[in-house]
Amino acid sequence: MKNTINIGGKLLGFQKPIIMGIMNITPDSFHKDSRFNPFDEDFLKKANEMLENGVSIIDIGGHSTRPGATKISESEEIDRILPAIELLTKNFKNITISIDTFRKKVAEKAANVGAQIINDISGGNLDSEMFPFIIKTNLPYILMHTRGTPENMQNLTNYTDFYTDILKETFSKANYLKKNGVKDVIIDPGLGFAKDLLQNYELMKNLSIFKNENYPFLIGLSRKSMIYKYLEIDIKDTLEATSQLNLIALLSGTSILRVHDAKSAKHTIDLYNLLKKS
Repeated sequence: MKNTINIGGKLLGFQKPIIMGIMNITPDSFHKDSRFNPFDEDFLKKANEMLENGVSIIDIGGHSTRPGATKISESEEIDRILPAIELLTKNFKNITISIDTFRKKVAEKAANVGAQIINDISGGNLDSEMFPFIIKTNLPYILMHTRGTPENMQNLTNYTDFYTDILKETFSKANYLKKNGVKDVIIDPGLGFAKDLLQNYELMKNLSIFKNENYPFLIGLSRKSMIYKYLEIDIKDTLEATSQLNLIALLSGTSILRVHDAKSAKHTIDLYNLLKKS
C-alpha cells in the first residue's frame, strides 16, 4: 500500500499510523471542545499540546458539516480559517496543515497562506471547480465518500449494494484524479455521512475493503453520533468508545486517525504498534 505523501517537497510517511488533530474555527461544531478561536490567547497553546501529543497533521475547518449544518458564505469561511492558518505557520516550523473545506476558493486561499492538504468532505460533489484545482496544483487530497449536502445527506442512505456502491462512488473519483496526474489521494469512507446508524457499523466491520495499493485511507469517527446515539450516552462520555473503534480501524489498515483527543489517539496507536511488532 502507498505509504507516503509529498508535502511541499518533504515526505510524510504512513509506515506507522499517524494522527490528524481537529481544530474547528466554528461556533457550532458538534463537539464543543473542538471549537477554537485564533484570537483567543490560548489558541497556540492548544495547538502546541496537539503537536506534543503526536499529531502529524492539524486539520483546520471553518464550516460545520455535521448532519443538518447550516451553510455559511465563502467569505465567512475564509475569514474564519485564514487567521488560524497564518498563526500556526508563523509559530510552528514545519507544521503540516490540512484545510477541511468543500469549496475550491476556500482551499485556494488556505493553500496560499500555508495549508498543504485539502480535506474535502464532499469528495468533489459540492464544487465543480475543486477537481480542476487539485489537478492543477497537485496538492494532496482527502476524498471522502458522501452523498448530497450536509442538509440532506441523511435522507440519501438507500444503496442498491451497500459496499459496492460506496466503493464505486469513491474509487471512480480517486482513479479519475490519479489518471489526471494527482499523485497523493487519501480515501475517507465517510462514517456518519449519508449512512444511517447501523450502516456505519457495517462499514466498520469491513473497513479492510478500502485497503488499496494506490490510496492510503483515513478514518474520522471521533466522538460522532454513531457512538453516542447507539450507546445512548452524552457526547462528553464518548472518548473510551472512540478509542476502541479507532483500534479496530487500525487493525483494518487505517493510515490516519482524525481525532479530537490527540493523547488518547497516541496511546491507541502506541499499543497497536506494540501488538503489531510482538
